[in-house]
Amino acid sequence: MCIQSKREYFQKMSLAAYCVIYYRRLGTSTPSPKRHTYWRDIRNVIKFTGSLILGWIPKRAEVSLEPSLYSSGVAWVWIFFSHLLALGRKSRGSLFLTYEILALKKSLTLDNQVVETEKMKSYIYVHTASLDRRESHGIAWQARKELHKAVRKILAASAKLLQSPFAGDTFSTVDVEDHECAMWLLLRKSKSEDRTTRLEAVQEMSETHHWHDYQYRTVAQACDPRTLVGLARSKDSDLRFFLPPPPLPPLKEDSSTEEELRQLLASLPQTELDECIQYFTSLALSESSQSVAAQKGGLWCFGGNGLPYAESFGEVPSATVEMFCLEAIVKHSEISTHCDNIEAYGGLQLLQRLYQLHKDYPKVQRNIMRVIGNMALNEHLHSAIVRSGWVSIMAEALKSQHIMEASHAARTLANLDRETVQEKYQDGVYVLHPQHRTSQPIKADVLFIHGLMGAAFKTWRQQDTEQVLTGKALEDEDRYTTCWPKTWLARDCPALRIISVEYDTSLSDWRARCPMERKSIAFRSNELLRKLRAAGVGDRPIIWISHSMGGLLVKKMLLEASKKPEMSTVIKNTRGIIFYSVPHHGSRLAEYSVNIRYLLFPSLEVKELSKDSPALKALQDDFLEFAKDKRFQVLNFVETQPTYIGSMIKLHVVPEESADLGIGDLISVDVNHLNICKPKKKDAFLYQRTLQFIRETLAKDLEN
Repeated sequence: MCIQSKREYFQKMSLAAYCVIYYRRLGTSTPSPKRHTYWRDIRNVIKFTGSLILGWIPKRAEVSLEPSLYSSGVAWVWIFFSHLLALGRKSRGSLFLTYEILALKKSLTLDNQVVETEKMKSYIYVHTASLDRRESHGIAWQARKELHKAVRKILAASAKLLQSPFAGDTFSTVDVEDHECAMWLLLRKSKSEDRTTRLEAVQEMSETHHWHDYQYRTVAQACDPRTLVGLARSKDSDLRFFLPPPPLPPLKEDSSTEEELRQLLASLPQTELDECIQYFTSLALSESSQSVAAQKGGLWCFGGNGLPYAESFGEVPSATVEMFCLEAIVKHSEISTHCDNIEAYGGLQLLQRLYQLHKDYPKVQRNIMRVIGNMALNEHLHSAIVRSGWVSIMAEALKSQHIMEASHAARTLANLDRETVQEKYQDGVYVLHPQHRTSQPIKADVLFIHGLMGAAFKTWRQQDTEQVLTGKALEDEDRYTTCWPKTWLARDCPALRIISVEYDTSLSDWRARCPMERKSIAFRSNELLRKLRAAGVGDRPIIWISHSMGGLLVKKMLLEASKKPEMSTVIKNTRGIIFYSVPHHGSRLAEYSVNIRYLLFPSLEVKELSKDSPALKALQDDFLEFAKDKRFQVLNFVETQPTYIGSMIKLHVVPEESADLGIGDLISVDVNHLNICKPKKKDAFLYQRTLQFIRETLAKDLEN
C-alpha cells in the first residue's frame, strides 16, 4: 500500500495519531537467540498491529520520518533485529521490519522506564465499571486499550529480541495525557541522585491540584518514603497523596487495647531507669491491674495512687488508665534502645489503634504523638514508622487548626525529614515557625521559655477576652490567637525560626506529676541546653524570651554554656534577652504555705525562688557580670497587679524591685503575673514593644 493511500485510509477513520516506539542501531556483541523466538514475537506484533511491511535500507542510508506523515496520522515504527546483522553486512544494507498502530489524541515524549512503570496502573487501582450498557465505551476507548496492550508487548519483545534491559535513557512516544506524563516524570525526578532535583520534584507535586484521584493514589503507592515525608511537610500538599494506614492486626484473643498497652509497657526494660520512669511504670501497671479488677466488679480503690483513677472511673475509665501507661511509655521512648523494643513489640500499630479509639481525647493523642516523635529521632526506625502509616496521620494533623496537634505533628515530621532538616527536635522542643518546608531563608532563632506551671503553648496565648466566650475567637487570627509567637510574630518576621520549649514544673510536691522528680534550676537548665543544642540552637543569631522562672533558666543556661567549649556558639550568637516578670531577686511565692492544696509542701522550684535563696543570689551576681561583659541587649517587663493563687491567696508574685536585672530597660505594665506575657491584641503595647526589640536587636542579621 502506498503512502498516499495510507493517508486516505487513516483520514477516513478519523483516528489520527502517531507513536514512535523504539529505535535501536544494530549491535555486534550479543549472541543470536533461538530462531522460534523471533517469529513468535513477530506473530504477536502482527496480531496487535494489523499490518507489516518488509523492506530494505541500503547501507549508509538515512532513516527518518517525514514530518507530513506525522500530521496525517501515519507513523512507522522501526525495529532492527540483531540476528539479521550478517545478512545486512554481506548485502551492504539492513533488513527492516515496520508496522502501523493507531493512537489517540496526541503523543508525548516519555522515558522507556516510565512506560514500564505505566504497567502498574493495570493493577494498583481498578475502577468499578458501570453495568449500564448505554455507558459502555466506544471504538475510541477500545482502540486506546488495544494500543496500550500493544505498546507494552512490543517494548518488552524488542528488549528481549535485542537482549537489552527494558530501561535506559532512550525516549519513546506513548499515547498519554499531559498530566499523566508529568506525574510519571515527577516520580522519576523524586528518585534522582541529585538532591536539588528531588526537592524540586516534591515541590512541584505539592503544588499540583488538577490531577485525578487515581493519580494522587498512584503517586502515594509509587513514591519512596523520602518523597512521602517531603509531601507531608509541604504546606500545600493534597491529602490524597497519602494512603490510609494499613489495616491493624487483630487484637489477641480475650484481650483489649488497654491490656495490650499494659503488656507493651511490661515488656520494656526495667533496669537502669531514672526514678521518674520507674515511678510512671509502676503506677501504670498498678492502675491497669485495678482497672481490670474494677471492670469485673471486684475492686474499687479509694486511696494512694488509685484515688485519681477512682475519681474519674465513671467518666472515661479506659482513657484514664491508658494515660498512665502512655505517660510511662513517653518516658521510655526517650531512651533509644527502648524505642527498638517498642517497635519490635508492635507498638507502632498498637499506638495507632489507641490514637483512632480516642479521637475525642486530645491529651491521649498528644502523648501518642510524643512517643512517635521520640521514636523518629532514631533514623533506623524511619522505615518502620512510614510503613505503619504514621506519615499520613501526621500530614493530616499538621493541617489542624489546633496548635498543639499541629506542632506535635510538625516535630515528628521534621525528625523524619532528613532531606531538608539537619536538626533533631527532642521531647519538649517545638518549632512554631516554620512548620513546613519553605524557601524562606531562616536568619535567626527566637526561643520562648515558659515559667512555673507554664507550657510551650498556653503561656504565650493571647490574653482571654469576651471573644472566647462568644466562640468567635478562631475566626480572625489578627483579632485572636491561641499562640501569638506562631501567628503574629511569624507573620511580622518570617525569617525567624521560632521555638518554644516545655518542661514539667509544679508549685508543690503534693501535686507533682513525679514526686521523685525534684529537679533544681541547674539540673533543668543543663537538660534544656542539651536539647536546644541538638535542635541547632547556636548556629544562628538568638533572641531569648522568658517568663517568670523561665528567665532564671535562661540565665543559668547561658552561664553553663560559657563553661563548655562545645556550647561556645550559643554565647557567641546570643544577641538579646526579654524577661517577662522574672524574679531575679526572688519572690514571696514560697512564703505562702498556708494553702494546703498548693503549698503545703513547696516544690524545689518554689524554694529556689525565695528571696533568701543562696543559689538565686549567686545566679544573679554571676549573670549580671557576665551579661555586662558580653553586652547583651536586655528588656525587662514587670506586672503591677496582684495574681490569684488558688482561691485563697492574692499575691503580687514579682514586685518591681525583683524584676530589675540591673541592666536594660524596665517597663511596668498594668497586668498580673499570668498576663504579663499575653498581649490583648496585635497592636497592644506589650506585643509592639517586644516586636520592636526583636527587629532592632537583629537588624544587621535580618538585612535584605
